[in-house]
Amino acid sequence: MIIKELYETRKDGVKLYKTYSTDGYLIKQNETGDIYEEAIDVENANFTYQETDEKIETTNLNQEPPQE
Repeated sequence: MIIKELYETRKDGVKLYKTYSTDGYLIKQNETGDIYEEAIDVENANFTYQETDEKIETTNLNQEPPQE
Protein backbone atom coordinates (compact mmCIF):
# COMPACT_ATOMS: atom_id res chain seq x y z
CA MET A 1 0.00 0.00 0.00
CA ILE A 2 1.17 3.54 -0.76
CA ILE A 3 1.39 5.88 2.23
CA LYS A 4 1.80 9.66 2.14
CA GLU A 5 2.69 11.26 5.46
CA LEU A 6 4.10 14.51 6.78
CA TYR A 7 7.88 14.24 6.72
CA GLU A 8 8.87 17.63 8.18
CA THR A 9 8.18 21.34 8.06
CA ARG A 10 11.06 23.43 6.79
CA LYS A 11 12.19 26.60 8.59
CA ASP A 12 10.35 28.66 5.95
CA GLY A 13 7.08 26.89 6.85
CA VAL A 14 6.86 24.67 3.75
CA LYS A 15 5.60 21.20 4.59
CA LEU A 16 7.31 18.20 3.03
CA TYR A 17 5.48 14.91 2.52
CA LYS A 18 7.05 11.46 2.19
CA THR A 19 5.44 8.83 -0.04
CA TYR A 20 6.46 5.16 0.16
CA SER A 21 5.27 1.57 -0.05
CA THR A 22 4.42 -0.12 3.24
CA ASP A 23 5.12 -3.48 1.61
CA GLY A 24 8.71 -2.72 0.57
CA TYR A 25 8.13 -2.13 -3.15
CA LEU A 26 9.62 0.58 -5.32
CA ILE A 27 7.17 3.32 -6.24
CA LYS A 28 6.64 4.90 -9.65
CA GLN A 29 5.77 8.56 -10.11
CA ASN A 30 2.88 8.45 -12.59
CA GLU A 31 3.61 11.81 -14.21
CA THR A 32 7.28 11.13 -15.06
CA GLY A 33 7.71 7.36 -14.84
CA ASP A 34 10.61 7.85 -12.41
CA ILE A 35 11.15 5.05 -9.89
CA TYR A 36 11.92 5.67 -6.20
CA GLU A 37 12.30 3.82 -2.91
CA GLU A 38 10.56 6.82 -1.35
CA ALA A 39 9.67 10.28 -2.58
CA ILE A 40 9.63 13.58 -0.70
CA ASP A 41 7.57 16.38 -2.19
CA VAL A 42 6.42 19.84 -1.14
CA GLU A 43 2.89 20.06 0.20
CA ASN A 44 1.08 21.14 -2.97
CA ALA A 45 3.02 19.03 -5.50
CA ASN A 46 0.66 17.36 -7.93
CA PHE A 47 2.56 14.08 -8.14
CA THR A 48 0.86 10.72 -7.78
CA TYR A 49 2.52 7.37 -7.20
CA GLN A 50 1.83 3.67 -7.62
CA GLU A 51 3.62 0.59 -6.37
CA THR A 52 5.70 -1.37 -8.82
CA ASP A 53 6.07 -5.14 -8.64
CA GLU A 54 9.78 -4.77 -7.79
CA LYS A 55 10.89 -5.17 -4.17
CA ILE A 56 13.40 -2.75 -2.68
CA GLU A 57 16.76 -4.48 -2.38
CA THR A 58 18.00 -4.58 1.18
CA THR A 59 21.38 -5.47 2.55
CA ASN A 60 21.54 -7.36 5.80
CA LEU A 61 24.44 -5.73 7.61
CA ASN A 62 24.30 -8.37 10.36
CA GLN A 63 24.80 -11.20 7.91
CA GLU A 64 28.09 -13.04 8.24
CA PRO A 65 30.30 -13.25 5.16
CA PRO A 66 30.29 -16.58 3.29
CA GLN A 67 32.77 -19.17 4.52
CA GLU A 68 35.61 -20.06 2.16
